[in-house]
This record gives sequence, structure tokens and C-alpha cells, in this order.
Amino acid sequence: MTDHLAMDFIVICDADSEKLLTNTSILSWMETVNVAMETLYGAMEHFGIENLDVDWISFLVWMFMPIVVAFTLPIFIIFLLYMNTLIIHIYRARHKLRDAFARDVWFGAHQTIALMWDLHGKIWHGYELHGAEKLPANGPALVVYYHGAIPIDLYYLMAKVILHKNRYLYAVADRFMFKIPGWNFMLKVMCVTTGGPEDCIRLLKDGNLLSVSPGGVREALFGDEYYRLKWKNRMGFAKVAQAAKVPIYPMFTQNCREGFRSIRMGRHFLEWVYEKTRLPIVPIYGGFPVKFRTYIGDPIPYDPKMSAQELAVKTHRALEQMIATHQKIPGTVFGALLDRIPAFSSRKKE
Repeated sequence: MTDHLAMDFIVICDADSEKLLTNTSILSWMETVNVAMETLYGAMEHFGIENLDVDWISFLVWMFMPIVVAFTLPIFIIFLLYMNTLIIHIYRARHKLRDAFARDVWFGAHQTIALMWDLHGKIWHGYELHGAEKLPANGPALVVYYHGAIPIDLYYLMAKVILHKNRYLYAVADRFMFKIPGWNFMLKVMCVTTGGPEDCIRLLKDGNLLSVSPGGVREALFGDEYYRLKWKNRMGFAKVAQAAKVPIYPMFTQNCREGFRSIRMGRHFLEWVYEKTRLPIVPIYGGFPVKFRTYIGDPIPYDPKMSAQELAVKTHRALEQMIATHQKIPGTVFGALLDRIPAFSSRKKE
């Protein structure tokens, strides 16, 4: 009996305490509002503003606040949904990663990093890959691509090849990248080479896929929204393809120049400095979530009768044709953002 009375007493006390706390909270909020209003009135009198109807402004704020909250909360929900998407993709791929690490530690590292880039491409750029079936499942090939300010589209392609074709796409990078502290070992593990002719020929003869941008850093830093190729009569890639007797696959990513951009201020001076020193000192900005679509063109087969110069010209024209077909010129960040919306997509029907 005593226990029941004690329990009833606790319930009553809890209910009374809750009401007391609620009333105290309401009074505290009203007192806070009153203090704020008195402070606002005092500030208005100090600055000589006496005709402003603060009560009317308070009423408008009170009336429209639910509408503002109603439009703000969905943005937060969308953020949570993106977080859910990321977590679901990671859990879906977890068993693949476990199997990969059981086979080989480096293969597991490649799979993990490829998954990270693949998710980043899907979420941030709505990344699409068209023509992947053209790349050989086995055997060598040389992929020649247009170089954006940051070749993040190549990272996405390398990830797709690892995840869906279960093979590596080697990449040629400028030597300065291997001099960045901590990058040398990482680049070698991730199948990146400095691009010496002998190394490239050896990789291709070993049956690997290799990607190269003849424009290189120059095209990355000094290209613009008109997507002009900046090869300067380079034909080393063509000599490598001829020596290794492999086909060339042109590759272009729509809007790659809109995702990241290099500044135009002092461009002529910076280009002069680069030509003299090979230092990539041009600032790059962006990271805009524009639409990325990578297109793999038809292969240019090995022809022993074709010279390296003729092959370079043919590849140049094929890549220019791809740019003209798939890229809106001049490119704009706003237009590339609208490409994320199907109703405003600028993708041409194939």
C-alpha cells in the first residue's frame, strides 16, 4: 500500500514539475522577447528611428516563419538522404571489398579507392560513362583524352574500369606530381607513370590499358570554356601506339572544364613562366557539382602503313569531333549545373 502511494505521489509530482517547467519556459521565452523588443525600441530611439512599426514587423516574422522553416527543412532532409545513399553504397560494396582484401592487399586498396571515387562521381557530378563497352576486356589499348583543369573525370574512369572490368587503367602524369611529398609511392601503387616512351611501350606490350593526354599540364592550366586542344604538334603518344601496335580510343568528358577552372588574370605571364620553368603555378578554383558525362569514341586501329604524324592528326580530329558533338560551346558553369536536371539536359540524342 505504501509503495502505491509513493508511486502516485511521484507521478503527481512529475506532472506538476513538468507543468511548472513548461510555464517557466514560456515565461522565460516571453521575458526574452520582451527584453529584445525593449532593446530594439531603445536602439531605434537612439538612432532617431521612431516611425517604424516594430509590432507589425514582429507579426510578419511570426506569420512567415513557418513558411521559411517549411522550405528550409527539406534541404536538410535532402542532405540526410545523400548521407543515406553514401552509407547504403558502402554497405552494398562491403562484401566485394572483403573478398578483394582476401586476394591481394594492393588489389583491395585499388578496389577501396575506386569505390570512393565512384561514389564521389555519382553523388557530386551525376557521373555517366558512355561507350565503356568499346574498351577491350582483355588486351592493350591507348586512351587519349582532353585534359581538364583537374582530371577528376579520369579518376572516375579509372574507378569504373577497376570495378566493372576488373582490370587497371594506367595513367601518364607529369613528373612534378611525383615530387609532391607523400605522392611518389601512392602514384606508383595507383598505376600512374611518368610517361617515358619505353615505360609506355612496355605497359602496352604487357597487355595493359594506358591513358594519356597530349595536351598535359599546358592544356589543363591554359585551356578555357572553348575546349580547344593544346597539343603543340605533340605526337609522342602516336609513336608509342605504333611501336606497341595498339589501337587508340579518343575520350572526352562533357563539362570537365566547368567543374574546375583556372584563373584568367595574368594568364599570358603565367604561361610564359610555365614555358620557361615548367612550374604549374596557375591557381585553380571550382569543385562545382556540374554534370559529367565521359564518352569513349570509336577505336582508331593500328595501321602499319600510317605514320606517327598521320595517326596524331587523325586522333586530334577525332577528339575535336567528339568535343563538337558532346560539348556546348562556350561552356558555362550555370549551363553545366542545369545538365543535372533531365528537363534542361544538353545531351544530344545519339
